[in-house]
Amino acid sequence: MRWYEERVLPSLINLACSTRPTRKQREKIVPRATGDVLEVGFGSGLNLPFYDRDKVRHIWGLEPSAGMRRLASKAIARSSLEIELIDLPGEEIPLDDDSADTVLVTYTLCTIPAVAEALHGVRRVLKPKGHLLFCEHGKAPDRNVQKWQDRLNPAWKKVAGGCNMNRDIVAILEEAGFLIEDDNRMYIPGLKPMTYNYWGAARIR
Repeated sequence: MRWYEERVLPSLINLACSTRPTRKQREKIVPRATGDVLEVGFGSGLNLPFYDRDKVRHIWGLEPSAGMRRLASKAIARSSLEIELIDLPGEEIPLDDDSADTVLVTYTLCTIPAVAEALHGVRRVLKPKGHLLFCEHGKAPDRNVQKWQDRLNPAWKKVAGGCNMNRDIVAILEEAGFLIEDDNRMYIPGLKPMTYNYWGAARIR
Protein backbone atom coordinates (compact mmCIF):
# COMPACT_ATOMS: atom_id res chain seq x y z
CA MET A 1 0.00 0.00 0.00
CA ARG A 2 2.86 2.36 0.81
CA TRP A 3 4.31 1.74 -2.65
CA TYR A 4 0.93 2.59 -4.24
CA GLU A 5 0.60 5.79 -2.18
CA GLU A 6 4.10 7.07 -2.95
CA ARG A 7 4.76 5.76 -6.46
CA VAL A 8 1.43 5.26 -8.25
CA LEU A 9 -1.11 7.54 -6.56
CA PRO A 10 0.82 10.82 -7.04
CA SER A 11 0.89 10.33 -10.80
CA LEU A 12 -2.80 9.40 -10.90
CA ILE A 13 -3.77 12.46 -8.85
CA ASN A 14 -1.55 14.66 -10.97
CA LEU A 15 -3.29 13.39 -14.10
CA ALA A 16 -6.79 13.82 -12.65
CA CYS A 17 -6.05 17.33 -11.37
CA SER A 18 -4.48 18.59 -14.60
CA THR A 19 -7.49 18.17 -16.89
CA ARG A 20 -8.59 21.15 -18.94
CA PRO A 21 -11.66 21.89 -16.74
CA THR A 22 -9.59 21.91 -13.53
CA ARG A 23 -6.94 24.09 -15.18
CA LYS A 24 -9.65 26.60 -16.06
CA GLN A 25 -10.76 26.59 -12.42
CA ARG A 26 -7.20 27.24 -11.23
CA GLU A 27 -6.97 30.16 -13.66
CA LYS A 28 -9.92 31.78 -11.89
CA ILE A 29 -8.42 31.80 -8.40
CA VAL A 30 -4.62 31.39 -8.30
CA PRO A 31 -3.79 34.79 -9.93
CA ARG A 32 -5.55 36.50 -7.03
CA ALA A 33 -2.81 35.45 -4.58
CA THR A 34 -0.59 38.27 -3.31
CA GLY A 35 2.46 38.78 -1.09
CA ASP A 36 3.73 35.85 0.96
CA VAL A 37 1.60 32.83 0.05
CA LEU A 38 1.02 29.57 1.89
CA GLU A 39 -0.26 26.91 -0.50
CA VAL A 40 -1.72 24.03 1.52
CA GLY A 41 -1.59 20.85 -0.52
CA PHE A 42 1.05 21.99 -3.00
CA GLY A 43 0.86 18.68 -4.84
CA SER A 44 2.93 18.49 -8.01
CA GLY A 45 2.99 22.26 -8.49
CA LEU A 46 0.05 22.51 -10.89
CA ASN A 47 -0.78 26.01 -9.65
CA LEU A 48 2.63 27.50 -10.41
CA PRO A 49 1.90 28.64 -13.99
CA PHE A 50 -1.09 30.66 -12.78
CA TYR A 51 0.55 32.82 -10.09
CA ASP A 52 1.00 36.49 -10.95
CA ARG A 53 4.76 36.92 -10.51
CA ASP A 54 4.35 40.68 -10.09
CA LYS A 55 2.14 40.21 -7.02
CA VAL A 56 3.75 37.25 -5.21
CA ARG A 57 6.95 37.49 -3.12
CA HIS A 58 7.32 34.02 -1.66
CA ILE A 59 5.45 30.71 -1.69
CA TRP A 60 5.49 28.12 1.06
CA GLY A 61 4.31 24.85 -0.45
CA LEU A 62 2.96 22.51 2.23
CA GLU A 63 2.95 18.95 0.88
CA PRO A 64 3.18 15.77 3.02
CA SER A 65 3.54 13.26 0.17
CA ALA A 66 7.10 12.41 -0.81
CA GLY A 67 5.81 11.22 -4.18
CA MET A 68 4.13 14.55 -4.83
CA ARG A 69 7.23 16.46 -3.76
CA ARG A 70 9.27 14.48 -6.28
CA LEU A 71 6.88 15.53 -9.03
CA ALA A 72 6.83 19.11 -7.73
CA SER A 73 10.62 19.43 -7.92
CA LYS A 74 10.40 19.46 -11.72
CA ALA A 75 7.79 22.22 -11.76
CA ILE A 76 9.76 24.25 -9.22
CA ALA A 77 12.92 23.97 -11.32
CA ARG A 78 11.04 25.47 -14.26
CA SER A 79 9.55 28.33 -12.24
CA SER A 80 11.04 31.75 -11.53
CA LEU A 81 9.02 32.07 -8.31
CA GLU A 82 10.61 31.86 -4.87
CA ILE A 83 9.28 28.56 -3.50
CA GLU A 84 9.97 26.74 -0.24
CA LEU A 85 8.60 23.18 0.07
CA ILE A 86 7.44 22.03 3.51
CA ASP A 87 7.03 18.27 3.98
CA LEU A 88 4.39 18.25 6.72
CA PRO A 89 0.67 17.38 6.75
CA GLY A 90 -1.91 20.12 6.33
CA GLU A 91 -2.69 19.97 10.04
CA GLU A 92 0.87 21.01 10.88
CA ILE A 93 1.88 24.46 9.64
CA PRO A 94 5.41 25.39 10.81
CA LEU A 95 5.02 29.15 10.29
CA ASP A 96 4.78 32.03 12.73
CA ASP A 97 1.46 33.65 13.54
CA ASP A 98 0.31 36.22 10.97
CA SER A 99 2.91 35.10 8.40
CA ALA A 100 0.90 34.78 5.21
CA ASP A 101 -0.84 37.44 3.15
CA THR A 102 -2.66 34.72 1.24
CA VAL A 103 -3.47 31.08 1.90
CA LEU A 104 -4.36 29.05 -1.19
CA VAL A 105 -6.11 25.68 -1.17
CA THR A 106 -7.00 23.96 -4.43
CA TYR A 107 -8.49 20.45 -4.46
CA THR A 108 -7.06 19.87 -0.98
CA LEU A 109 -9.79 20.32 1.64
CA CYS A 110 -11.43 17.18 0.26
CA THR A 111 -8.48 15.08 1.44
CA ILE A 112 -7.08 16.49 4.70
CA PRO A 113 -8.21 14.06 7.44
CA ALA A 114 -8.45 16.59 10.30
CA VAL A 115 -9.73 19.47 8.17
CA ALA A 116 -11.00 21.55 11.12
CA GLU A 117 -7.57 21.33 12.76
CA ALA A 118 -5.87 22.32 9.51
CA LEU A 119 -8.11 25.37 9.10
CA HIS A 120 -7.39 26.38 12.69
CA GLY A 121 -3.73 26.43 11.68
CA VAL A 122 -4.57 28.45 8.58
CA ARG A 123 -6.32 31.06 10.73
CA ARG A 124 -3.27 31.27 12.96
CA VAL A 125 -0.77 31.98 10.16
CA LEU A 126 -3.03 34.18 8.01
CA LYS A 127 -2.63 37.92 8.55
CA PRO A 128 -5.75 39.68 9.92
CA LYS A 129 -6.41 41.37 6.58
CA GLY A 130 -5.26 38.39 4.52
CA HIS A 131 -7.42 36.12 2.40
CA LEU A 132 -7.98 32.41 2.04
CA LEU A 133 -8.47 31.58 -1.63
CA PHE A 134 -10.15 28.27 -2.35
CA CYS A 135 -10.99 26.12 -5.35
CA GLU A 136 -12.41 22.73 -4.37
CA HIS A 137 -14.80 19.99 -5.41
CA GLY A 138 -17.44 18.72 -3.01
CA LYS A 139 -21.05 18.17 -2.07
CA ALA A 140 -23.45 18.79 -4.94
CA PRO A 141 -26.74 20.70 -4.52
CA ASP A 142 -28.87 18.05 -6.23
CA ARG A 143 -30.25 15.32 -3.98
CA ASN A 144 -29.86 12.56 -6.57
CA VAL A 145 -26.19 13.47 -7.08
CA GLN A 146 -25.68 13.65 -3.30
CA LYS A 147 -26.99 10.09 -2.99
CA TRP A 148 -24.41 8.86 -5.49
CA GLN A 149 -21.67 10.84 -3.75
CA ASP A 150 -22.52 9.20 -0.43
CA ARG A 151 -22.66 5.72 -1.99
CA LEU A 152 -19.39 6.05 -3.87
CA ASN A 153 -17.41 7.93 -1.25
CA PRO A 154 -16.16 4.99 0.90
CA ALA A 155 -14.63 3.18 -2.08
CA TRP A 156 -13.43 6.43 -3.67
CA LYS A 157 -11.52 7.39 -0.52
CA LYS A 158 -9.59 4.12 -0.60
CA VAL A 159 -8.38 4.48 -4.19
CA ALA A 160 -7.99 8.27 -4.24
CA GLY A 161 -5.72 8.80 -1.26
CA GLY A 162 -8.42 9.82 1.21
CA CYS A 163 -10.26 12.22 -1.10
CA ASN A 164 -13.91 12.84 -0.18
CA MET A 165 -16.38 13.77 -2.89
CA ASN A 166 -19.17 14.85 -0.51
CA ARG A 167 -17.72 17.55 1.76
CA ASP A 168 -19.63 20.83 1.95
CA ILE A 169 -16.67 23.17 1.44
CA VAL A 170 -18.33 26.47 2.30
CA ALA A 171 -19.92 25.02 5.44
CA ILE A 172 -16.52 23.67 6.54
CA LEU A 173 -14.90 27.08 6.07
CA GLU A 174 -17.67 28.89 7.92
CA GLU A 175 -17.55 26.42 10.81
CA ALA A 176 -13.80 27.08 11.05
CA GLY A 177 -14.44 30.80 11.59
CA PHE A 178 -14.08 32.18 8.07
CA LEU A 179 -16.35 34.74 6.47
CA ILE A 180 -17.01 33.94 2.82
CA GLU A 181 -16.60 37.07 0.71
CA ASP A 182 -16.77 35.48 -2.74
CA ASP A 183 -18.80 32.30 -3.27
CA ASN A 184 -19.02 30.65 -6.71
CA ARG A 185 -20.31 27.16 -7.47
CA MET A 186 -21.04 25.03 -10.52
CA TYR A 187 -20.55 21.65 -12.13
CA ILE A 188 -17.53 21.49 -14.37
CA PRO A 189 -17.35 18.95 -17.23
CA GLY A 190 -17.17 15.35 -16.04
CA LEU A 191 -19.12 12.91 -13.87
CA LYS A 192 -21.44 14.94 -11.63
CA PRO A 193 -20.59 13.20 -8.32
CA MET A 194 -16.97 14.27 -8.77
CA THR A 195 -17.24 17.64 -10.47
CA TYR A 196 -19.29 20.05 -8.37
CA ASN A 197 -16.85 22.90 -7.74
CA TYR A 198 -16.65 25.70 -5.17
CA TRP A 199 -14.28 28.63 -5.57
CA GLY A 200 -13.84 32.06 -4.08
CA ALA A 201 -12.30 33.97 -1.18
CA ALA A 202 -12.72 34.14 2.58
CA ARG A 203 -11.27 36.09 5.46
CA ILE A 204 -11.03 35.57 9.20
CA ARG A 205 -14.33 36.48 10.84
